[in-house]
Amino acid sequence: MFRYFENLVDPYCDYPEVDSPPTRLWPFMRDYCRPFTRIFVWTALMSLVVAAIEIGLIYYMGRMVDYFGEGPQQVWANYGTELILVGTFILFIRPAIQLLDVVLLNNAILPNLGTLIRWRAHRHVLRQSVGWFENDFAGRIANRIMQTPPAAGEVVFQVFDAISYSLAYLIGAAVLLMVADARLLLPLLIWFVLYGFLVRWTVKRVGPASQASSDARSAVTGLVVDAYSNIHSVKMFAHHDLEVTGAKNVIEKTRKTFQTEMRIFTTMDAVLVSLNGLLIVGVVGWAIFLWMQGQASVGVIAAAAALTLRLNAMTGWIMWALTSFFRELGVVAEGMQTIAQPIDLVDPANATPLQLTAGGIELRNLSHHYGRGAGGLDHINLTIKPGEKIGLVGRSGAGKSTLVKLLLRFYDTESGQVMIDGQDIRTVTQDSLRGNIGMVQQDSSLLHRSVRENLLYGRPEATEDQMIAAAKQAEAHDFILDLQDPQGRQGYDAQVGERGVKLSGGQRQRVTLARVILKNAPILLLDEATSALDSEVEAIIQQTLYGMMEGKTVIAIAHRLSTIAQMDRILVLDQGRIVEEGSHDDLLAAQGQYAQFWARQSGGFLNIEAAE
Repeated sequence: MFRYFENLVDPYCDYPEVDSPPTRLWPFMRDYCRPFTRIFVWTALMSLVVAAIEIGLIYYMGRMVDYFGEGPQQVWANYGTELILVGTFILFIRPAIQLLDVVLLNNAILPNLGTLIRWRAHRHVLRQSVGWFENDFAGRIANRIMQTPPAAGEVVFQVFDAISYSLAYLIGAAVLLMVADARLLLPLLIWFVLYGFLVRWTVKRVGPASQASSDARSAVTGLVVDAYSNIHSVKMFAHHDLEVTGAKNVIEKTRKTFQTEMRIFTTMDAVLVSLNGLLIVGVVGWAIFLWMQGQASVGVIAAAAALTLRLNAMTGWIMWALTSFFRELGVVAEGMQTIAQPIDLVDPANATPLQLTAGGIELRNLSHHYGRGAGGLDHINLTIKPGEKIGLVGRSGAGKSTLVKLLLRFYDTESGQVMIDGQDIRTVTQDSLRGNIGMVQQDSSLLHRSVRENLLYGRPEATEDQMIAAAKQAEAHDFILDLQDPQGRQGYDAQVGERGVKLSGGQRQRVTLARVILKNAPILLLDEATSALDSEVEAIIQQTLYGMMEGKTVIAIAHRLSTIAQMDRILVLDQGRIVEEGSHDDLLAAQGQYAQFWARQSGGFLNIEAAE
């Protein structure tokens, strides 16, 4: 039975993926809840039926009280069959109806809705550009992805479990009292109006307060995750106290926002108790007065008392449900600040896969300043022939990394074009572009997975033999075999820790290098590819790198000039422009910036004369 209801909605069903999702709350919720429309209708109907049954039982209890005035024999003779049928209904039919109501909500909606929102939100966020991620805390992004689905689920739960049920119950209560005596409606209506004002007062304040509290919690998560992710820096600079003080400040802000939220609830509870007293005294007292005047039966008093006591118990629950509803809406609204942001770097509608035939690269009047008007690249024109090896040299901030990021289309150029084999990279799909480029970065961070999974990230379809061959070529195979994680997994199955923290810098670099070797892309980008290696390993890896470069178009960034001295051409960048260009020997002879850089290099690097 459970499996049937759990499979009524597929949370991974196909859906129209858009670059700009709804940015307003209700259209956002409606868009995500669309696969559940039919289930929502049935759940709402069942909530109404359950509420009607509860009102009907209270009404029938009043009738029974009137029956009992006729004496035991008369009651059984006149109403025995009726009582048996009602008892049968309560024992068998009512539980079945309530079970259907519960499984629709708890098994068909809640698990699947949360899964659907988390799945689609994660897919949307993964499509964002590198620049988008660089502008926020990873911890805060993850926190919003994790807390929005349960919040949205709680909103839906309260709609069907409390709001629709309570509205049906209040309407049914009004009908019941009107049938008994229309005058009993007066105290109920007075109470309802006052209760409505209290709800309005509470809701108006809970929404903003809950969003402020949710924002504060996300800030705490972002700060804590940032500290944990950079724990080496925290320890190295002995800034334990600084981090604790910073955390205390954001945690204290969270406490204050939560205090503000709780003050609203305390005030609500105090007023609600007084209103409920008014309801009980008003309705039951009025029913007793009518009975004393001979205008109502004892059954009316019993029904009125049962109804008001039930409403007394429900009103606190309804108020909490309403405040929870709006509080969770606040959490969803806060999560939308991440989930509903439009994709800022998209493929055009007519984008086609990159047709890489030779690997030639051309930069045409390329400029990019990250929106600041300065820094980055400034009017770069460059042609790299297929198979040519280019070295990039320049001071920090000269624009070397910007050039690589634009080539990978991590950012769209502010002006100019990047062409590969005559194709503007803005007109091809991003996946096909990056699938044809291999890159070894200076920051050789790895995924918190096994060595095997990290290596196969370069080419998932590679065989075990191909993977091991790539590891051997990168001088990584031997140390990988010696790895063992705390769970006892060994070799290629050992986990490398977050960002590869369980490996040394040189080991991470070699795993990263092996991953790119396995990918075997026709264009190769090297950003300080040997920066984390000691001199002995670097000398070995240099030969591997030169072997990798055969037949590929290569762009290599290096501060160790010895690593690029054998390149076909070396470009010197300064303030976003190419200021020198030529072979190693030509640039030394020109006595310009490159020659100055070379003269400042310390010893212990590649012997140029020997290499020649």
